[in-house]
Amino acid sequence: MARQFFVGGNFKMNPASRKDKVALVKLLNEAELDPNTEVVISPPALYLIPVKESIRKDIKVAAQNCYFKDSGAFTGEISPAQLVDSEIPYVILGHSERRTLFHESSKVVAQKTRAALDKGLSIILCIGETLNEREAGETAKVCEEQLKAVVEVLKESDWSKIVVAYEPVWAIGTGKVATPQQAQEAHKDIRSYLSKAVSSNVAGATRIIYGGSVNAGNCKELSTLPDVDGFLVGGASLKPEFVQIVNSKKL
Repeated sequence: MARQFFVGGNFKMNPASRKDKVALVKLLNEAELDPNTEVVISPPALYLIPVKESIRKDIKVAAQNCYFKDSGAFTGEISPAQLVDSEIPYVILGHSERRTLFHESSKVVAQKTRAALDKGLSIILCIGETLNEREAGETAKVCEEQLKAVVEVLKESDWSKIVVAYEPVWAIGTGKVATPQQAQEAHKDIRSYLSKAVSSNVAGATRIIYGGSVNAGNCKELSTLPDVDGFLVGGASLKPEFVQIVNSKKL
């Protein structure tokens, strides 16, 4: 069965104003988007509900993070239960900025993944290596270690609700992009690991998307790679070119 192409827009801590948020939603609402591509946008928590209520129905909304508890004294956090109650279907977990800036371990990412799945959320699970790890030839090892923590707490059936986002840390927001050969090699290695660690069925069905300075200029070539099933877009998701990225599979 063919894997549906997936394009996610991670707005991060943007846009800076409600006015800009409204303009972004208007741009997407008026755009002609490939109906064969699943599109998910991830605004800051403050904008989740208003964006969900104003965006067209064929675009889904994702939170950028959630905690592994349903409620309680956890200042600044959002729970999976709250997201489900607000009809937010997706959450991004394990983003490199959460791992590096906020010191989230792979174990914590796995806990969050399990908690989110238990409430019925779908997950964009981020993994990826630093420049030092890439130069040391440890890309596959690092990705496997980050995935292993999640594999250990999931059932095989859980993987139908997970999109794996491979994001080389050295390419995020730097303007550097993995070459098509590097991206394909990393995605192939991830799929191979899933086949060994979970099952060949899960490996064949799981969408593995690429993130790291994706833009209108490089998306077309990257989209043709056999193991690249879409993109998680950062900075370009705030610009009109996001529409071109969504449409990168259109002839």
